[in-house]
Amino acid sequence: MAFFEGLIETEDGAPVAVAYVGGVAHYVIDDQGFKRHVEAAAVDRVVLAQFMQQLQENRAEATALMMRMMGQEDLFTKAMLDSTIRNIDLDQMLGQRLPPDARQWLALLGFRIVVDIHGEVVRVDMPAASADGFGGGPAGWDED
Repeated sequence: MAFFEGLIETEDGAPVAVAYVGGVAHYVIDDQGFKRHVEAAAVDRVVLAQFMQQLQENRAEATALMMRMMGQEDLFTKAMLDSTIRNIDLDQMLGQRLPPDARQWLALLGFRIVVDIHGEVVRVDMPAASADGFGGGPAGWDED
């Protein structure tokens, strides 16, 4: 499955489609009319690994934010969330599909993955968090 379907584009801003070859999801990159097929799991793994690294580096803040969002700021919830973050399995995530509502929400916030014509991740544009930790606009947006 293509985890980030609909959230990937080329360096020139063209959307990247998804096609299945032999039951395996591929991102299809249009290279001046030539359709390059890149296995989706390879691209998804790079992006998810970046997420996981950032999540691990900011685990305390992420846990506190999730506890506030859940309205449960107790020791047991903190321990459960810490354990969940520590034990996230990338391979298990790659076998999933990002829910359509989450994909739409991320797109509206400005999340996108930019790849070159070979399917290498050039950059990941992520929404910037506001001071309260509850989102905000994409990085670079003015929030007057």
